[in-house]
Amino acid sequence: MPDQNISKSVIKRLPIYLRILDQLVRRDVEMISSKELSNESGFTAEQIRKDLAYFGAFGTRGSGYNTAFLREKIIKIIGLDSKTNTIVIGAGNLGTALTRYNLTKNPYVDVVAVFDKDPNLISKEIHHLKVQPAENIPKIIKSKGIKVCLICIPAYAAQEATDLVVEHGVKAILNFAPIKLSVPEGVHVHNADLTIELQSLIYYSSAEEERISRLKHGKNEDESSKSFTRE
Repeated sequence: MPDQNISKSVIKRLPIYLRILDQLVRRDVEMISSKELSNESGFTAEQIRKDLAYFGAFGTRGSGYNTAFLREKIIKIIGLDSKTNTIVIGAGNLGTALTRYNLTKNPYVDVVAVFDKDPNLISKEIHHLKVQPAENIPKIIKSKGIKVCLICIPAYAAQEATDLVVEHGVKAILNFAPIKLSVPEGVHVHNADLTIELQSLIYYSSAEEERISRLKHGKNEDESSKSFTRE
């Protein structure tokens, strides 16, 4: 396991390196330099070398990194050398999509159960899994040794579900509910708010000049309104 003093930003970059290395190994690319990794990942070569150096010396000066070797090392660092059992809470559209993706496309994760409180969704089949009632959550966490959970339910229900899974041993939560979850020390939450991601992306969809023009136009309208009010 990595040292607890290593920053979260380093840990978040490791899966990006792994995804690139997965692709390179499939293409039978044997070696890659930190500069080439930089081009693929968007991070600087210096940052990549620094990130990897936290865990050991994996490259050769002048030659770069052996892709298969580095891939195996990163897999072990993250803890993906054996499949991680996880559960999904929420069998709506998002929960269904994430379950199906992880069952068919993610070689490092095994979704062992999906839960929901909606009677209309219970017993629905997602790939080969049947949606189970929420009251089965503690039993499955215990029997399957679950430490990782995906939460894909509305905000009003997310904290209650979080309290339940944490009480029974879950240590890591990927939260898709638009709410900040309260968890005890030692439990890690990553928030994935798709609405915020889309809204922030929209910023880049219009030219800077257009945004400035809209802001100035709005400011002029505000000033005109204030002037009219004073009169």
